[in-house]
Amino acid sequence: MERIRLTTAQALVKFLNQQYVDYGGGPERFVHGVFTVFGHGNVLGLGQALQEAPGELTVYQGRNEQGMVHAATAFAKQSRRRKIMACTASVGPGAANMLTAAATATANQIPVLLLPGDTFATRQPDPVLQQMEHTYNLSITVNDAFKAVSKYWDRVTRPEQLMSAMLNAMRVLTDPGDTGAVTIALPQDVQGEAWEYPADFFSKRIHRVIARLPHPQEIAAAAELIASKQRPLLVCGGGVRYGDAGAALRAFAEKFAIPFGETQAGKSAVASSFEYNLGGIGVTGNGCANALAPEADLVIGVGTRFTDFTTASKSLFSHPEVEFLTLNASPYHAAKLDALAVVCDAAEGLNALAAALEERGYRSAYTDEITRAKKSWAAERERLAGVEYPVNTGNTGVFTPEVAGHLDEKLPEYAEMLGTSLTQTQVLGIINEAIPQDAIVIGAAGSLPGDMQRMWNSEVPDTYHMEYGFSCMGYEIAGALGIKLAEPGREVYALVGDGSYQMLHSELVTSLQENRKINVLLLDNAGFGCINNLQMEQGMDSMATEFRHRGTDGQLSGELMRIDYAASAAGYGVQTFRASTVEELRTALAAARQSERSTLIDIKVLPKTMTHGYGAWWNVGVAEVSGQEAVQEAYDRKRSGLKTARSY
Repeated sequence: MERIRLTTAQALVKFLNQQYVDYGGGPERFVHGVFTVFGHGNVLGLGQALQEAPGELTVYQGRNEQGMVHAATAFAKQSRRRKIMACTASVGPGAANMLTAAATATANQIPVLLLPGDTFATRQPDPVLQQMEHTYNLSITVNDAFKAVSKYWDRVTRPEQLMSAMLNAMRVLTDPGDTGAVTIALPQDVQGEAWEYPADFFSKRIHRVIARLPHPQEIAAAAELIASKQRPLLVCGGGVRYGDAGAALRAFAEKFAIPFGETQAGKSAVASSFEYNLGGIGVTGNGCANALAPEADLVIGVGTRFTDFTTASKSLFSHPEVEFLTLNASPYHAAKLDALAVVCDAAEGLNALAAALEERGYRSAYTDEITRAKKSWAAERERLAGVEYPVNTGNTGVFTPEVAGHLDEKLPEYAEMLGTSLTQTQVLGIINEAIPQDAIVIGAAGSLPGDMQRMWNSEVPDTYHMEYGFSCMGYEIAGALGIKLAEPGREVYALVGDGSYQMLHSELVTSLQENRKINVLLLDNAGFGCINNLQMEQGMDSMATEFRHRGTDGQLSGELMRIDYAASAAGYGVQTFRASTVEELRTALAAARQSERSTLIDIKVLPKTMTHGYGAWWNVGVAEVSGQEAVQEAYDRKRSGLKTARSY
């Protein structure tokens, strides 16, 4: 048997260069690059291997380990999980910084390969720099924390272990039903140790991802269930997009007159204007989908995990005879809500189910309900996009924000400090109208995902990229870079709040370094507005969610902070703009589109002017005992909500 003498790190790089996937259209390279922040735990091992013989792998210089993994995750997500990046960090804090992003990838079932450096396998220098010592177990390192956030985890303590570790890593990374972050911990001494690897370990490997066909018995049972129902409702999840099932879903809905609501991950699988597309559903859903959901006697989940936001904590689908049917590549997710499960690829399942229903001559009993609901929401969306704050009135009674009754009396203070008359819903309406239809928008946390799921109209497939499985602040800008690497020919817009921008925006620098233009649309309302809404809706006073100076009372109750985010980004070399009026915003959007380098528009918006409500309940941890009457009332509302929600 031919053997090749290589270090563990060199063998790893050589192996990654030979991995391909085939989804039916021929082999495509699977691993496209490596994001890195080098440190003593990886620079001399994996770093040396990448410097000497990188093969086809492009090495990208990250600025923050969490940010670079977010970029890799977004790259894979936008590539519909058919291309991935690897990420390597040093030992200790470098590795630990990747944990949040690893959890984000796993929660969203997006493949990303993590290669953190580790302590010495020999233990000779213990404690090595940045090592965490546990007196009860010397084998534990920081990298053991990845076990909780990875779909597969391994530690290579001998060079020959790399072979089984990487073959299992590829198995999980290419599994449509159970993928996510894969962590292979690499002790820094082992990275440099050599072994004579079998040459065939480095042969070209084609991982054929075969669309799982539904079982005929499951399809027969599913068709029988649908045929017994009058008003079924589809839920379009991320699996529809990853499985290229948008056309199949559209044809299915049209053929049998069945409407569908979109999850955050499923949005833009089918054009928003399609007659059976109701738009966002659930806690951040709109008044159209949420109006029809309680009337559905059957809910058909396609590629969805049925999160609490989609189901409104299992309260939204409240028809007395409602039943659930799922089509999902994962048996685990298919079994949720005690559903009749069809374990399959989304497109294959929809096509098989369509054939079975055609034989039965099925069509739903909807008449004009769908048209009326969509018309009503279109009018509401138009109203939201036209909400204006009256300038120079100083009268709190003149303007009622969408989220009323919280900080109403403070709005003039915000308007003066921010120097703005813009409302958040108004801004989104303008942006949706101004940017190209084939541009990709990305968001993650705060109030913007709710506004986007409700208000954003997507007409081109795969142009809506929302991370809401983990709702991770800081994903937005790094993710925009990952999207741009995946789709360099499109404009990419990261919609981010001021809170998320402060938390993580370091990969803006990498976008400049790589000459990969991204556009940051930063909506500054001087606080963590989403959580301020939550605390005040549940009876609390505003506390530590507005961006205020420390006051004379010792609390964060002083003057509002005014932050010039455009100035901060300009220091990196980003082309920046400021907008506090409609005219300034339109001008900035047009100029940003013409720019050849990354841009940031610092958009000042008033708090409490985001979308709100639309009939969905959310179960949150309200205090059962409180001296505040408003909190007690909120707890009573929670108890009432639980009485009408499913228990499992």
